Amino acid sequence: MKTKDIYLAGGCFWGTEHYFKQIEGVVETEVGFANGHTENPTYQEVYTDQTGFAETVHVKYNPEVADLEFLLQMFFKAIDPTSLNKQGHDEGTRYRTGIYYTSDDDLPVIEKVFNEEQKNYQQPMVVEKQPLQNFYTAEEYHQDYLDKNPDGYCHLPLSLFAFARASKSKGIVRETKLDNP
Repeated sequence: MKTKDIYLAGGCFWGTEHYFKQIEGVVETEVGFANGHTENPTYQEVYTDQTGFAETVHVKYNPEVADLEFLLQMFFKAIDPTSLNKQGHDEGTRYRTGIYYTSDDDLPVIEKVFNEEQKNYQQPMVVEKQPLQNFYTAEEYHQDYLDKNPDGYCHLPLSLFAFARASKSKGIVRETKLDNP
């Protein structure tokens, strides 16, 4: 099976990871910190908002089951793309939203989905679209956090996880607009 990678910052990485794990075609997820300016940051360092890192989920996916366009459409259903450095109750630059890519071939798809999504908002979207500069894996206790702690904190509504489980790439992403978290 050939897989591809995309790195998505959607606020607190616990919920964002759990959301993407529900999607058919996502074969692996890993939470960490992307596009900052220090080496090997710890969660405590990133939490200070002094490192430049965003809480990010590395999504490894099978493009024959879930293509990038579909995954990005799903990403936009889980974030408020007009909220700067804030998702749900979480605030700070570490909670900014972003799409970080490793292949320039992905940029046209990212631009297409971004432009389509922008039509849904009067305000400009503040989601970063950048090449991945760096990514450091978060500490083990952050990996699969909501699997280990089913009652743990999450800024995303539970209905969104059910929505992700029911969505299929080769079908059409439902037009239902869920309430922003």
